[in-house]
Amino acid sequence: MTDLSRAHVEAFLEMMSAERGAAVNTLSSYQRDLDDLYIQLKGRKTSLLAATSADLSEYLAHLSRQGLAASSQARRLSAMRQFYKFLYAENLRGDDPTSILDAPKKTRPLPKTMSEADVGRLLARAVEEAAEEGPGRLPRLRMLALLETLYATGMRVSELVSLPVKVLDQEGRFLMIRGKGNKERLVPLSRSAIAALQAYGQARAAAEAAGQKESPWLFPSTGKEGYLPRQVFARDLKDLAARAGIRVATISPHVLRHAFASHLLQNGADLRVVQELLGHSDISTTQIYTHVLDERLREVVEAHHPLAKSAKTPD
Repeated sequence: MTDLSRAHVEAFLEMMSAERGAAVNTLSSYQRDLDDLYIQLKGRKTSLLAATSADLSEYLAHLSRQGLAASSQARRLSAMRQFYKFLYAENLRGDDPTSILDAPKKTRPLPKTMSEADVGRLLARAVEEAAEEGPGRLPRLRMLALLETLYATGMRVSELVSLPVKVLDQEGRFLMIRGKGNKERLVPLSRSAIAALQAYGQARAAAEAAGQKESPWLFPSTGKEGYLPRQVFARDLKDLAARAGIRVATISPHVLRHAFASHLLQNGADLRVVQELLGHSDISTTQIYTHVLDERLREVVEAHHPLAKSAKTPD
């Protein structure tokens, strides 16, 4: 770095320390980012002081081509903005070349999900444990009912644990759910979910007949809310996953909701239908699950598109 560029950077860092109270780690980060910018600008035969918006935009594009995460690119841009605002305020430049630069768009992380095989193993273990007679069977039947209902409907865990007990009186294969914004939606139940709810309901009724306190909630608890805390369900789910031989870190109630959506799309469900079932107000929220379609669509194109077929046939 030239003496002039070094002097400008040092003056900037001194200002950040004295006037902004920037931490040592922050100052070190600014130093590294500006050093890297200096090197790239030198390759374009310009300097930190003379760089234009086009030079800085090309630098950001270079970072993107290098595969730098959007969050790291945003940090570099923040350092550049702070530096050039300083130069402008000190009359070292007559403009701020970062003022028209756009922040890099952060890609939305893909949701964690589970394979159909792992969901099958989890449910099979829950069925096996629920069939065991003796003490503690009610909690085992409850876990099976929770799992079957969650995977059949894709409900939010908050919607699931707060279901009213009157859902046991409903006939047919649908539940009416009250979700975010107090909006209601119909969700279908699988036959296995209906059977699990019925078995749990019968055991629950027997426990109440034997003296257990009645509750308006389907999954009652002695806690403040009166129904099963979502944290307790999450903990018990991880315990079940461990017994089923599934890596505990990969599972949570929300992961099962993701699995519900991903598996529906993977097996040909319409995106709008999945949106309705999940209770998403905006379809763009549901579109995050379409990553599961990539491989299936590629296979469909290769199997059925005439050009794909002809590419495999010798001339």
